[in-house]
Amino acid sequence: MDHGLADMSLRPLAEAIGSSPRVLLFLFGSKDALVQALLARVREDETGMLDSVQRTRPGHDLARAGQLVWRWLADPAHRKLLTLWVEGYARSLTGDDGPWARFAERTIGDRLEVFAAAEPPDRRDTPEGQGERTLLLAVLRGALLDLLATGDEPRATAAVTTHLRALAAAHDAGTLGGADVRSAGPGRRSLT
Repeated sequence: MDHGLADMSLRPLAEAIGSSPRVLLFLFGSKDALVQALLARVREDETGMLDSVQRTRPGHDLARAGQLVWRWLADPAHRKLLTLWVEGYARSLTGDDGPWARFAERTIGDRLEVFAAAEPPDRRDTPEGQGERTLLLAVLRGALLDLLATGDEPRATAAVTTHLRALAAAHDAGTLGGADVRSAGPGRRSLT
């Protein structure tokens, strides 16, 4: 977490943990397998956080789920872990079959699943519900990248809070993006 995965070398890593490169290779088989184990650990920490959001979320409230996820993401204690997460996420976008393969896709799926559980059952499988979840994820991911790049937590949190308030207000009013979804029926939008 101190130096990232990009130029990770077994020798300094082994020295830092009081071991040898040979032992690391014996335990993991290859550097790629070690990277996969590290990414699995990052994902395990992330899914642990998402599981706690599912347990603490009262009822069906997507804005509240987003707030709980952001609180965890913005916690300074998680910065190094999240920097590793971003590195793994970015490397997985190259599409190779190495240790990074599908890391980003799996983390998106994990988060969308948590957000789907936070939506009312009659909204989950609609295009609007999927759009809300995807937009929330995009806002959180963008704010996280800004936070990691600048360290400006108040600005990033203000942006997230603005989106969460709009999301909560749309749900309270029965609207999404200005469209009245109360009278349109499931899966349809009325532009009134």
